[in-house]
Amino acid sequence: MNEKGQKKYRKSTAPNVTLTEAERQQLEGFSASRTLPKFLVQRAEAIVMTSAGKTNVEIAKRVGLSRSNVGKWRRRFVAEGIQGLYDVPRSGRPRTISDERVAGLLRATLDRKPAAGSHWSTRLLSEATGVSKSTVHRIWHAFGLQPHRHKNFTLSNDPFFVEKVVDVVGLYLNPPQHAIVLCVDEKSQCQALERTQPVLPMGLGYLEGVTSQYIRHGTLTLFAALDVASGQVLSRCTARHRHVEFLAFLEQIDSHVPADLQVHVVMDNYATHRHAKVVRWFVRHPRFHPHFIPTYSSWLNQVERWFGLITQRAIRRDSFRSTHHLRERIQEFTRQFNENAHPFSWTATADSIFAKLGRLCSKISGTQH
Repeated sequence: MNEKGQKKYRKSTAPNVTLTEAERQQLEGFSASRTLPKFLVQRAEAIVMTSAGKTNVEIAKRVGLSRSNVGKWRRRFVAEGIQGLYDVPRSGRPRTISDERVAGLLRATLDRKPAAGSHWSTRLLSEATGVSKSTVHRIWHAFGLQPHRHKNFTLSNDPFFVEKVVDVVGLYLNPPQHAIVLCVDEKSQCQALERTQPVLPMGLGYLEGVTSQYIRHGTLTLFAALDVASGQVLSRCTARHRHVEFLAFLEQIDSHVPADLQVHVVMDNYATHRHAKVVRWFVRHPRFHPHFIPTYSSWLNQVERWFGLITQRAIRRDSFRSTHHLRERIQEFTRQFNENAHPFSWTATADSIFAKLGRLCSKISGTQH
């Protein structure tokens, strides 16, 4: 190889990336995030893969970046660390508001409330601080503040919260051999609603139109068991929601699962699941092992994600002439879902859940909770 070729080769060689444990944890958190900007998630995932010895070509195909972009962020990380993964501020018109003014506006947003109201709007804060409402909006957007929105949460009061989380998460991350893990629950009050007017089809420039008036034709209860390993679902629709119907669903599960497999059933603490006859059924079927999630922790049961999918895609926006029509629609959705089923990806460890809970409790420690 001549000297020119050697220089070209040295120039194109990607720098080695070695991560500290703290950097690895932070980058893996970035790459698994659903709230961070997509560009930051892609770059963090690329750096994690480089530390594992992957080439720029392999990384580019995996994360959706070009090979040159992978090389760019690889060099930026080696030179500047995690801070180098963020975009450098671009030149533009000089700022007209000082850092102190921005900090004051942020403190007002986070620490105070308007005199008459529960949260700030851009106009209310503009009047209170003397900053234009467009500037308030830009600052809120830059710092990810959304006073007009909120999230609901409920802390579990289960005295065995830690033990149950460790138990269920262990099943997800390290399922036992020669066994099947099923997430079981029921969605009650599935309403068969018939719209009183035809649906206005979606068109160019306008959304689909659905009337808010409807005729009720009754309700169904949907029982479902999600196979954690395959993502397939076994379902059953019933007119009522009692321990009798739940026992019939358990018998259906028993007939569908091969006899040589142990069955681990993840379910909540609903009274139907703890009925005396249900308890005796589990005693008579020793290959079935019930695992109860903590109270107020439906997010820990993976079948809830499937309930969300069927509600969004098949139930909420459709019109049903009868409960029989609703039952057929649910069965058809389940059949098509199972044809292309794939498991949900569970990545949270018990320690990460407890750490997140600890951060939440530290933020509300000043309240009566």
